[in-house]
Amino acid sequence: MNQYNLLLRFLLEIAALFSIGMFAWTHFNGFLRYALVFILPALVMIVWGVFAVPGDPSRSGEAVVVISGFTRLMIEFIIFSAGFIAFFYSDFRVYSFIFLFFTVLHYLGSSDRIKWLLGQ
Repeated sequence: MNQYNLLLRFLLEIAALFSIGMFAWTHFNGFLRYALVFILPALVMIVWGVFAVPGDPSRSGEAVVVISGFTRLMIEFIIFSAGFIAFFYSDFRVYSFIFLFFTVLHYLGSSDRIKWLLGQ
């Protein structure tokens, strides 16, 4: 994967975390609002970092919990979809479609990685 696509992926990950936290902020009140703003993105970060395919060229190659390539793609799909949905339902619809555009662009530029993951 080229460096620009890795940078795009990193920025998409950060945007997804931000949007999920923002969703918690805009949809909950009181103590739950403050707790979920930190807990939801933290859970997403844990899932993203722990479940991996050994030797993934877009990561360190190490995996705490080994999963199949298809499962990794599904985790990424769920997290990026959650980012899109969180932007959308937080009344940032324009940003949700910008996020979606760059997510699709990232995966179009990651065809080699997708083929590799599906072969694992």
